[in-house]
Amino acid sequence: MATPTLVCDTPLVATAMGDAEAEALAQALKAVADTNRVKILHRLISAAPDGVCVCDLTAPLGIAQPSVSYHLRILRQAGLIERRQERNFAYFSIRDDALRRLAALLDPTLQESST
Repeated sequence: MATPTLVCDTPLVATAMGDAEAEALAQALKAVADTNRVKILHRLISAAPDGVCVCDLTAPLGIAQPSVSYHLRILRQAGLIERRQERNFAYFSIRDDALRRLAALLDPTLQESST
């Protein structure tokens, strides 16, 4: 007697992710995978849309300005934040699409509604 062949028919909600999109999201997740950067993102989100000056991040985070600048550079390279220069001060804010991209990883239905 032959054993019946079982077929997996799990419905997939999201479409397959391309290599470029997967790499961009991996870089964003790597950037977020640091306690100081999570704290920075939290401060930037709470200040949206005005942005936050580097000088306003050092004391609350308890880290020196060069360290804050380093973390901001990582977040910026990952495409999560933007930089705006006003005279001698640099202001940072969350990119409009950054959180939506990260949220889409956790809820594939968000990908469908954002396209």
